[in-house]
Amino acid sequence: MIIEFEEKLIELIDVRISSASDDELFAGGYLRGHISLSAAACEEEGINDVDVLKQRIEASLEAARSELTPADRTIVNDLWQELANLA
Repeated sequence: MIIEFEEKLIELIDVRISSASDDELFAGGYLRGHISLSAAACEEEGINDVDVLKQRIEASLEAARSELTPADRTIVNDLWQELANLA
């Protein structure tokens, strides 16, 4: 379940590449890392609950808040919310 959800999120990011703005490309690449690391941690711990994966991605983004400017945080968070709703 976790792997399928991760693949769906990555696919949604990849579909946007051809028409994405620079900001969207940045946000997609940034999110890809957080998604993959969170999914790997869930797999390693035997967690199959997609809601737990979503919580871990959000916690990972929150922990990395200081890496981004407020404007970039908004772009990343908006894309994350959109992807989470679509997947």
